[in-house]
Amino acid sequence: MQRRRFLKFGLAGAGGLSLPALLQLRAAAHEKPRERTAIILMYCHGGISHIDTWDPKPEAPTEIRGPFQPIETRVPGMQITELLPRHAAIADKFSLLRSLSHEASCHANGPKRLFSGHFTLNQDFKPEHPDCLAIANYLRWQRGRSIPNYVGMTTYGLEPGPVSAIGPAYLGEKYSPLAIFGDPNKQNTLGGLVVDTNGQLARRGELRGQLDRSPLRDAGPELLNEFHQQAFDILCRPDAQRAFNLELEPAAVRDRYGRTSWGQHCLLARRLVESGVDLVTVTLCGAEAGGAGNNWDDHAVNCDIFAALKKRSENFDRCVTTLISDIFERGLNERVMVVVTSEFGRTPRINRQVGSQTKIEQPGRDHWPQAMSILFAGGGTRGGQVIGATNRFGEHPIDRKFGPWNFIATIYQHLGIDAKNLTVPDLSGRPMPILPEGEPIPELVSLS
Repeated sequence: MQRRRFLKFGLAGAGGLSLPALLQLRAAAHEKPRERTAIILMYCHGGISHIDTWDPKPEAPTEIRGPFQPIETRVPGMQITELLPRHAAIADKFSLLRSLSHEASCHANGPKRLFSGHFTLNQDFKPEHPDCLAIANYLRWQRGRSIPNYVGMTTYGLEPGPVSAIGPAYLGEKYSPLAIFGDPNKQNTLGGLVVDTNGQLARRGELRGQLDRSPLRDAGPELLNEFHQQAFDILCRPDAQRAFNLELEPAAVRDRYGRTSWGQHCLLARRLVESGVDLVTVTLCGAEAGGAGNNWDDHAVNCDIFAALKKRSENFDRCVTTLISDIFERGLNERVMVVVTSEFGRTPRINRQVGSQTKIEQPGRDHWPQAMSILFAGGGTRGGQVIGATNRFGEHPIDRKFGPWNFIATIYQHLGIDAKNLTVPDLSGRPMPILPEGEPIPELVSLS
């Protein structure tokens, strides 16, 4: 974020530092102005098995290591599992963090902990503190943009962000992402709204009726007007239409990403950051994830974890690596950071239960926040790194243990946000730190 633009946003009025203090910090840090940065967060709701993907344990007993064999990558010493051959081929372009750990073990508290950095008190799906991307949207908010600053894409339920447990909380729904639902392969449609390719929608004025039939109808009048304007801009303004119109991409590019909702959402994410969107989330769930819940929650009672992983891995492997490669090929890798994560890992020890649907005994793994892996690419960082390590069973970090606060500090560092000194107002107007503690992960700080 350029410092002039950063100060123009009036962060001091948001309960943060005074203008002289911000200037003093800037001078003390000897910071150079940077091009406005962006992030694409790919979220796998449910919990990725770190052992079966990015942190294989070939020396562990069978009941831990699972059926998938490790494979070498183009980075000497970095192994991943055979499910991810495309990852192996571009391993020099991404880094694997294998030593993140936290204590929140349910699907409500896990995302809250990981994306806000705050301890959570309630095991429900209501955010208690704003997540890091909602805060970034708040800090970068600009009226009059012809294209939204924060877009969330999903085919899973109606969650506009990575998952329903997170959100802007006391900042207000204004800072939620513009939600795109459904399958982007359907011609001229985004989230059930018809893209105005010929200008007829603007002339007919039918957008309000479409919104009245949408999930946004329960929003308050002021908020609905905000959503209405954003949607109208997308549907009617040429620059926004171009950003969202996948039909402008060559067929070969669309085929490269894969004609799946995951693949086309990833392609749309690339188009959006190219067009000036700063914050994009892509939730990799829905029917393409399989399993009983159409997500990555691979308990034995839900599904055969190994069958589910094998089914979804080709699509996952393709869309993640194609996005990363495309970011580099288009020279966006300094400005754009790609992050692939879930809320936690899964238990090292495999268990067996009777499946609720199959009615036969099958293998699974349960929730395991004590150890998880996260992939980072771009953002001006060096690729080909393995950061941290877990023990031989994948149970807990034994080298370079990091927490959610380090993860968030790293994202803020890339976005040019001063995590140590900035606050946002809660409902009572009291200044709340955007991050209670934590330093960025050194290996994931931009080299530029």
